[in-house]
Amino acid sequence: MILVAIGANLPGPDGRSPLETCVAAAAALADLPDFRRIAMSRWYETAPVPPSGQPNYINGVVRLSRTGDATIAPESLLATLQGIERRFGRRRSAPNGARTLDLDLIDIDGLVRDAPDPILPHPRAHLRAFVLMPLLDVAPAWRHPVLGLSGRDLLARVASTDVWTL
Repeated sequence: MILVAIGANLPGPDGRSPLETCVAAAAALADLPDFRRIAMSRWYETAPVPPSGQPNYINGVVRLSRTGDATIAPESLLATLQGIERRFGRRRSAPNGARTLDLDLIDIDGLVRDAPDPILPHPRAHLRAFVLMPLLDVAPAWRHPVLGLSGRDLLARVASTDVWTL
C-alpha cells in the first residue's frame, strides 16, 4: 500500500482553484504507469499548520498499489511526485509556505527509512490531522510502521478542530 497526501492552498498558474488542482493531481497519480489507484479520500479544508495567515488548504490522500511485479525505488517515486508538483506550478520556497500543490509520500508498504529522502514513513504525518483524517478514509486499518499505533489512535492525539470535510 502506497499512501500519497495531496494539498494546495494557492491557485495554479492556469487559474485552477486549489480544489481543482488537487483533483487534477489525483487524476495524474491514477495515470502513473505501474500503479493503480485503489482509493481516493474525501477532500478536506484545513487551516495552515503552523498558523501563518495563509489561505486554508485543500487536503486529501490517495491510496495506490503497484501493478503486477512493478518495483520502484522510493527515491524514484519521490522524483515522480515532485515532477507532478512542478507541472502544477509548485515552486519551493520557505518551509511550510503557501503552494499550488504539495504531494507527500506518507507510506510505502510499511517501509521504514531515516535516509536518504524520502524519509518513511513521513516524519510528521502522525502529528497532522489534515493527513490522518483523509488517510483513514482510504486506509482505515493503517498502522504507523514505527510507532505501531493505528491511524485512529494517532488522530485522537492531535487537534482536528481546524479540519473540515468539503
